[in-house]
Amino acid sequence: MKRVSYPAVIAFLVVMLVIAMVAGIAVGSVAIEPWDVITAVLHQIVPDLVAATGPEYVETVITTTRGPRVVLGAVVGAGLATVGMVLQALVRNPLADPYLLGVSSGASVGAVTSILSGLAVFGAATTSVLAFAGALGSLLVVYFVARAGGRVTTIGLVLAGVAVAYVLSALTSLMLLLANSAQQSRQILSWLLGGLGGATWSSLWVPLVALGAGLGVLLANGRALNLLYAGEDAAVAMGLDVTRFRLAMFVITSLLTGVLVAVSGPIGFVGLILPHAVRLVVGSDHRRALPAAALAGASFLVLADIAARTVASPQEIPVGVFTALCGGPFFLWLVRRQARRGVRTTG
Repeated sequence: MKRVSYPAVIAFLVVMLVIAMVAGIAVGSVAIEPWDVITAVLHQIVPDLVAATGPEYVETVITTTRGPRVVLGAVVGAGLATVGMVLQALVRNPLADPYLLGVSSGASVGAVTSILSGLAVFGAATTSVLAFAGALGSLLVVYFVARAGGRVTTIGLVLAGVAVAYVLSALTSLMLLLANSAQQSRQILSWLLGGLGGATWSSLWVPLVALGAGLGVLLANGRALNLLYAGEDAAVAMGLDVTRFRLAMFVITSLLTGVLVAVSGPIGFVGLILPHAVRLVVGSDHRRALPAAALAGASFLVLADIAARTVASPQEIPVGVFTALCGGPFFLWLVRRQARRGVRTTG
């Protein structure tokens, strides 16, 4: 089968992202015409060149509620898909995802601590700040647990990450049981299920900067990721310091994941599904696949959020629940495929 040209794929993904973001703003309890959304956004950017065509409330809806939510969904989706693709190359395991090293569990402990204690040191951003601190703390614990003899191995990192994640998840469950009120319990559960409803323009600049910097660094190391994805022996033969490179990439991807989880809560399966779908279309060259994964992940999460808001309207399903419902069957299929490959290899 002839592969579609890379520029055509990128152009298609850009158009899909624009359509998804316009739909994300247009769809809701108060429906807005897509053209009114487009003109309102352009009027905000270039007020002297484009006039808004819709009612006055359209700009209010865009600037106060749906606009930041849609942008946050695009940023988180892009980041999770990118991190998932990189981690699958680092550990050479198609089942790897952004929460591999217990970062999500650490962020959850930080967020739940903020909710239960009622701390407001950083104002409305306190929960996000403590969630990031928890993510960073869990990463440091995993690193020092996995370190032995001055070296950190991949299997050591993965095992330490799983162990730390179990401990922190148990701690989160205990804290949930100790909640003083039903309101606190609901708030904690809402955060743990993942969602984009708390997005504000002031909270967007940190994940935007983190995504831009992280994607830039990962693209700069695209060739090294290709070598590692092809096999550790080949990477060593080409002069790559595999241990040091893996450690640096683990730190970068974990920090990026921590920033994303801090503002959206844990949203699973985005970083598992999208990398595989992208590789089927553009191949495994990370210099080409990473931008495509970012665009595809952004569109996917924005569309998933639309579905989560509308499927059970007026009740809103947490987008993390919706992505799990989509990703669970895919994960089972992927495990089944890996099992069949293992049987063929041993047979």
